[in-house]
Amino acid sequence: MTEQTYCDRLVQDTPFLMGHGRLSEQQVDRIILQLNRYYPQILSNNDAEKFRNPKASLRVRLCDLLGHLQRSGERDCQEFYRALYIHAQPLHSRLPSRLALQNSDCTELDSGTVGRELSDRGPMAFLACLGLAAGLALLVYCCPPDPKVLPGARRVLGFSPIIVDRHVSRFLLAFLTDDLGGL
Repeated sequence: MTEQTYCDRLVQDTPFLMGHGRLSEQQVDRIILQLNRYYPQILSNNDAEKFRNPKASLRVRLCDLLGHLQRSGERDCQEFYRALYIHAQPLHSRLPSRLALQNSDCTELDSGTVGRELSDRGPMAFLACLGLAAGLALLVYCCPPDPKVLPGARRVLGFSPIIVDRHVSRFLLAFLTDDLGGL
């Protein structure tokens, strides 16, 4: 499959972008301003004023802008997509050209198998691990300071700061300092 250029994508996405309520006037103005300020070679001041003219309807201005970008070239279309991503990310993710690219990627590569391997245990495994961790925390918290009651638990917890993050390990070591002296 040949790579789709940004100009091809813009031709494909233009009807979607022109749909009623897809882009607000503020979003279009922000995109125009970004293209004009950061890339004055893409949109000159005169072009930006023309595309931001409040006397013309939003649909006409957007149609003129997209036509201008399609005639301007690949880099200009690419910068439009970058500005669209910054100022209208939810809309950018629903573009027909993006959905077509995602669907073609899924047919070429089966990338979902890795995700299923990680999540095939389900919510019960998560709840079981969470319950185990909460039970251990409750046991440590409620355990009397007498080392004869649970001597093995104190020894195991004494080695756990090696595995646990350093912020948590400070609290565990502070909690266990009195009891580790008797080991």
